[in-house]
Amino acid sequence: MGHSTTQAALIYQHTAMERDRAIADALGKLAKEALTKEDPDGSGT
Repeated sequence: MGHSTTQAALIYQHTAMERDRAIADALGKLAKEALTKEDPDGSGT
């Protein structure tokens, strides 16, 4: 990864995974809200 130590690489990976999860959760929430607005009664049609 180009980090000076193995520990630095592990810290970076852990932080990146947490950030990826936060982004995915936010996008999922936006998608769910958008779908709810399109189909407010949840009928799927």
